[in-house]
Amino acid sequence: MTGVRERYAQTTRRALIDAAHTVFADREYLDVTAEELAGAADLTRGALYHHFDGKAGLFATVFEDLETDAAQRIAASMHQISDPIGRIEEGVSAFLTVCSADPYRHIVLQQGPIALGWQRWRELDRLHLGPTLADGARLLLEHPRIGTHSPRLVADAFYGALTELSLTIAENPDPARTCADAIALVRDLLLGLVSSNPAAATTRVDSASRHG
Repeated sequence: MTGVRERYAQTTRRALIDAAHTVFADREYLDVTAEELAGAADLTRGALYHHFDGKAGLFATVFEDLETDAAQRIAASMHQISDPIGRIEEGVSAFLTVCSADPYRHIVLQQGPIALGWQRWRELDRLHLGPTLADGARLLLEHPRIGTHSPRLVADAFYGALTELSLTIAENPDPARTCADAIALVRDLLLGLVSSNPAAATTRVDSASRHG
């Protein structure tokens, strides 16, 4: 009997989460009611509050779903590249591309700060993207040209820059074009960091061949 109840609870949670993904992708957070979310899943308002303590809790779950998926996609993209600088470029490109496309753009970047508040938004964002940022910082510091900086400062600098770029992309009327411009900007900044290193010429050629 306990197993049946657990399966029912899991099914109910999944129905609410799936419905919320659809609703929050199309609507503004402040315009959505708990009743609408429950109705979209063909469930009662009581079920929503039982499993998620209301609209805010359900939104946070959807938010973390999207962040988890984004982190996995970025990590998988970086894993395919062996060159350290190229690997970072690939990760940045994957991240900014995610930021330019819905539902991540609308839910995480546009509605997330409204629903969660800036502090909680930053905490959850760092929780999911932090390991990838740390990996990128480590790769940068392995390069002989820039290996003397603090890993924490490098990771913080990357996080700050990418956060601002992601928000700019999200708010721009042409997110795809802004994303492409941001990717090109970060690529030039990375190449500038290593431009005085003897290995930079090879890195530049390899990078150019990968990105067309």
